[in-house]
Amino acid sequence: MFARIVFLLLLALNAAAAAWWYTRPPVSIPAFRASEEGVAALVLLQERDAAAMNQAASLLAADGSPPRARHCSSLGPFEEQRALREAMALLTPQTLRIQFQESATDIPRGYWVYLPAFADRESALRSARQLNAAGVRDYYVVTAGDHENTISLGLFRERGNASRRQAQIAALGFPARLEERTEVQRRWWLDFERADETPPDLAGIPGAEALTLRPVPCG
Repeated sequence: MFARIVFLLLLALNAAAAAWWYTRPPVSIPAFRASEEGVAALVLLQERDAAAMNQAASLLAADGSPPRARHCSSLGPFEEQRALREAMALLTPQTLRIQFQESATDIPRGYWVYLPAFADRESALRSARQLNAAGVRDYYVVTAGDHENTISLGLFRERGNASRRQAQIAALGFPARLEERTEVQRRWWLDFERADETPPDLAGIPGAEALTLRPVPCG
């Protein structure tokens, strides 16, 4: 009899526990936080790059326009800075960007026949008197500058004339020398970019008829 009572009591307890289990309210589990408050969440490089590419693709799709074509030209050469400045002022409103470049070239300016510099002025004058005694009248003693105490025997445009003068003086027993004279020639070009291939208006640019307008790669 006692065993039966215990059995019935355990059965009632199990039934009550089962009823409580199925009827209890759901347990609230707090969400897991990947980072502390105020700290940006970690993002994988792959995720970041993919997002950037998607954004760029969206912008390109929204725009749909191809890259702007570039048209660059060069105008010159200008032999004077004044003309360069005037041309730059006239072309600036017609261009997207403009700049100038300078070139320097040694060009021949004739030939010089001379006796090398002497040790002092008295020696140069003594040699000049000897030239005069030999019948040479066209000479000049340089008294200052880089060629001080040199005796100039003439400036010539043609090398042949200079060579003949050198040979004439050398035949008289003087160590005449021949030297090519050069001069640095500076020139300028204007490089500019325009929105289209239409040539710019060159009216008003000094000496425009002597200038060359040529296409160049855009830098």
